[in-house]
Amino acid sequence: MGHDLSQDAEIWDDAYKLDRAHVFHSWHAQRNLDPTEVVTGHGVWLKYGDGREMLDFTSQQVNVNIGYQHPKVIEGIKKQAELLCTVGPDYANLARGRAASLVARRAPEGFDKVFFTNAGADANENAMRAARLFTGRDKILSSYRCYHGNTGAAISATGDWRRKPNDYSRGHVHFFTPYLYRSEFSATTQEEECERALAHLEHVIQFEGPDTIAAVLLESVPGTAGIIIPPKDYFKGVREITKKYSILMITDEVMAGFGRTGFWFALDDYDYTPDIISFAKGCNSGYVPAGGVIMSDPVAHRFDDIVFPGGLTYSGHPLAMGAIVATQEAMEEEHIVDNAYTIGKDVLGPQLTALYDKHPKIGEVCGKGVFWAVEMVADRTTKEPLDDATMKQIVAEGDKRGLILGVHNNRIHVTPPCVISADEATQGVEILDQVLIAAGC
Repeated sequence: MGHDLSQDAEIWDDAYKLDRAHVFHSWHAQRNLDPTEVVTGHGVWLKYGDGREMLDFTSQQVNVNIGYQHPKVIEGIKKQAELLCTVGPDYANLARGRAASLVARRAPEGFDKVFFTNAGADANENAMRAARLFTGRDKILSSYRCYHGNTGAAISATGDWRRKPNDYSRGHVHFFTPYLYRSEFSATTQEEECERALAHLEHVIQFEGPDTIAAVLLESVPGTAGIIIPPKDYFKGVREITKKYSILMITDEVMAGFGRTGFWFALDDYDYTPDIISFAKGCNSGYVPAGGVIMSDPVAHRFDDIVFPGGLTYSGHPLAMGAIVATQEAMEEEHIVDNAYTIGKDVLGPQLTALYDKHPKIGEVCGKGVFWAVEMVADRTTKEPLDDATMKQIVAEGDKRGLILGVHNNRIHVTPPCVISADEATQGVEILDQVLIAAGC
């Protein structure tokens, strides 16, 4: 017998009660959850159910690049809804074709085909599938400091704690990528860190057996793992190694893509070309879920006469495609990617660095564009991570002052929408300063 909705009558207009009664939340034990109600948003601001206007320094899951309720994206979704709300992936559809064209033009030359997915996890899933089918090999190499999604192969490719209870997919090998602040290679300079990290990767490939490895999968900028900016020449070195051993290179742009680092794709700042690019999040800022895989021409043409054994009911869903088209056009017309670059260079970078000089429990500040991390430590000499209780206090102090902060382990992630103004960014950093004082940092 179905659930009797009449018992919900008294809470039908109460978002919090309905949530606690019926919603099962991701990444949480359920009993003591206390979710905040969000009513609406505009630009970089969210309105809570209690009436407060909050400056969002998180972009939710680091995906609302174009900001909340952008009128051009809303209008694009409305127009598509009036024309055609849904159609299967076997048909040609103008919104899907336009979206694919706009996404492909941001990739390097020689990337003409886009396979659409529902999100970033299944984008990485299908990127790995394509690499395995193209090479006829099984293994995927990825970093310990990474997150690639929560589907079967994507979570096994992930390096953090979430992999361990979900690690059922075969053929995944992990290695260490550059992170000078906590170097695995006893390096003292970025040049040493880069050189030793590349040597480590090549040794892993040699010991695993190059003829068993389909691809190396790397985030262009590790996001959830800590917004760790790679050394300038690292990806060029990885590309040389993968070509040497006839291994494909997959670049995960799910979080870093579409303006987050101040470039359309973060890989644009590293002077290399991978074989496959995965994307999601910022392609339409999550207004309607979407992601995808951009395949280089050799990879795409491998399936000209051979079936690609992957597909999704909602691949290239018209409403998601309408949102991509409107987002891509608005970002270009309004120079939103340029704005992200400028905010990072002129505002967030200098002002967050100034906080380092003021607060002794800041161990490191790193980032670019609107993609920054402030690493918190108990002691700068030992680099011992700041305790979880204080990190939670930092989030709570931000909430009191109207600033939404995101933390991952001992890092504060400063990732506002790409549309943030200089004044709004400054306001947020000033509040963060107050937060750190209140938390004794």
